[in-house]
Amino acid sequence: MDVPPILDNKRPEAASVFNPKALLREARRQKGLNFVPVPNVCVLDPDGDIVRRLRADGTAQRVDDWPCYHTDLFSFWLAGTRVGIIGCAVGAPFAVLIAEQLFASGCKLLVSVTSAGQIKSVGSPPYFVIIDRALRDEGTSYHYATASEFANADPKLIATMGSAAKATGLRVFTGSSWTTDAPFRETDQAIALARERETLAVEMEAAALYAFAAAKGVNVVCIAHVTNTMGLADQDFEKGEADGTADALRLLAALIKAADAGAFTA
Repeated sequence: MDVPPILDNKRPEAASVFNPKALLREARRQKGLNFVPVPNVCVLDPDGDIVRRLRADGTAQRVDDWPCYHTDLFSFWLAGTRVGIIGCAVGAPFAVLIAEQLFASGCKLLVSVTSAGQIKSVGSPPYFVIIDRALRDEGTSYHYATASEFANADPKLIATMGSAAKATGLRVFTGSSWTTDAPFRETDQAIALARERETLAVEMEAAALYAFAAAKGVNVVCIAHVTNTMGLADQDFEKGEADGTADALRLLAALIKAADAGAFTA
């Protein structure tokens, strides 16, 4: 076998037969829903901690007209902007499945905030990394972009977000991540290879989201909340105040304020 199936017969430039708008159209028909655009700014919260906090304090409301078969969309106000948020969209395939539907429904800026493991140390966790590129160790990105080592974020968008993050006083770095489909197969050899490539963190979504964003010409920012050393230390996986949501919302507010008001805010 010269070419493994994951790379064989991939033609990112070819049009897809299955379109997210068609799926959403039929979901609305089946559920008796009207088309209602989602908020211009949306957030993916793979851990679900932010969604749980917002629901617990009554800040977030379920968006009843969201037709997705697999998720619930909630909305809340942050930095003067109505923001949509979906929890527990873990892993590259699921994250891009939801991203496709959000952008087909009116999203203009998508921010993913996921917990991540430390690869190259820049301090003691927890801290944030604004991901500027992601090592492609997953399958989804190869359907959206030709084979390459990294999937790159939009540099102008990352620069804008990085500048805004500095003003928060939080520990926020900009750098690369390693996106894997198999978190429990992070071997010594794989970690060493990722560290050689100067990746700061390991997570499960960024490479696919950035390949999707480049292919579709949409705005996506991925943030790694580095909270652990993959269980190698005692008292690992501590995120901070309110399971890290206080800092995450503070960072999100700064990023939303920095986004172009005409393009991204409602």
